[in-house]
Amino acid sequence: MAPRCWRWWDWSAWPRIQPLSASNFTSFCQHFSTQKNPQICVVGSGPAGFYTAQHLLKHHAQAHVDIYEKQLVPFGLVRFGVAPDHPEVKNVINTFTQTARSDRCAFWGNVAVGRDVTVPELQGAYHAVVLSYGAEDHQTLEIPGEELPGVFSARAFVGWYNGLPENQELVPDLSCNTAVILGQGNVALDVARILLTPPEHLEKTDITEAALGVLRQSQVKTVWIVGRRGPLQVAFTIKVPRPRKRLMELLLQTATEKPGPGAAHQAMATRTWGLRFFRSPQQVLPSPDGRRAAGVRLAVTRLEGVGEAAQAVPTGDVEDLPCGLVLSSVGYKSRPVDPSVPFDFKRGVIPNIEGRVVDVPGLYCSGWVKRGPTGVINTTMTDSFLTSQMLLQDLKAGLLPSGPRPGFAAIQALLSSRGVRPVSFSDWEKLDAEEVSRGQGAGKPREKLVDPQEMLRLLGH
Repeated sequence: MAPRCWRWWDWSAWPRIQPLSASNFTSFCQHFSTQKNPQICVVGSGPAGFYTAQHLLKHHAQAHVDIYEKQLVPFGLVRFGVAPDHPEVKNVINTFTQTARSDRCAFWGNVAVGRDVTVPELQGAYHAVVLSYGAEDHQTLEIPGEELPGVFSARAFVGWYNGLPENQELVPDLSCNTAVILGQGNVALDVARILLTPPEHLEKTDITEAALGVLRQSQVKTVWIVGRRGPLQVAFTIKVPRPRKRLMELLLQTATEKPGPGAAHQAMATRTWGLRFFRSPQQVLPSPDGRRAAGVRLAVTRLEGVGEAAQAVPTGDVEDLPCGLVLSSVGYKSRPVDPSVPFDFKRGVIPNIEGRVVDVPGLYCSGWVKRGPTGVINTTMTDSFLTSQMLLQDLKAGLLPSGPRPGFAAIQALLSSRGVRPVSFSDWEKLDAEEVSRGQGAGKPREKLVDPQEMLRLLGH
């Protein structure tokens, strides 16, 4: 099926779903209403989705949870966001796998909620629906020249080297000497590290072979990481005095230490990075022929206010930073998933009170779509547990539908009528085995499959 393009905030332009009539759908649900146990649906299979499911299954012995995911594979940002040279962070996948293998849990990939099935249809089939689909978009810079070739979002760059199918055509041009990263969060540091790490250090990670091939040819030797505020306001660590003090010590140590012996150290000696504080991007500067990015014009800033509330304001001075690659890393943002769901476009979240979606009983949210794209995996775990607690409280208080609901049986019929074939967790485990097998020959933990059509062929779909 040819992809459709649409502005995601223009509901009238969204693909038309041909639903069953209300009476037929109700009749269908009643026909299959044999379940007496609560049927709960979670949308999104990243950390927020899996932690929500885990808590629900642990604290309600009869609950059944179905997890829907638009990708063919599970685990969200753990698979597609965590840097390949940080494999220890991905160990949480082992916990998520145990959840997915539970007799009371099912994973259904290749199902895009809002396109293949609507939220109201999910609400008709389940006692409760939890939206945990994360932040799938990036904040734009909104400055002149942002559209020039050579300018990418850090989110897309991360997706490219981590095997996110939608980013595989990115293929950034790394033939320049200098890259500028706008933003000083965790993603910015990950991107800088990947750009400067000798490829032989990445060969034994799960970075995609295609990305590794481009990085082997990279000419990038210098990376500047630019932030509007100062070192005390950087966003790439938890904001507690002791860890931040240790962070600054590590930054100074890394910036001043001399490389040791060996080829890898010699390679690193030719590569440098730096933090540029009190700088705000004003414009991406074009090359003389106007065909690509050649630099960034930065406004010099100063702080007004104190502590975390301090704001960067321009001083009137500017400086130009030459570069051939610009990566925007100023934040992720969530998208609305369905016109029936309230959405705060300014904050980029679903309006909620402790995870309960405002004015929509039985609808909940967890993770970044609930609170915004902040925090680490442990933050998301705590947040998801809280949403689960609210749902279970409402269930106990009789605030959710009391009659039986058919769950996936009803949704499967809808999907089948629309030509959508879900991918199960056992299907994923077949793909997982294939990835591990392909990686073994190269001494890698896995070689990620990046083509959805190849995945479906391997599954016989």
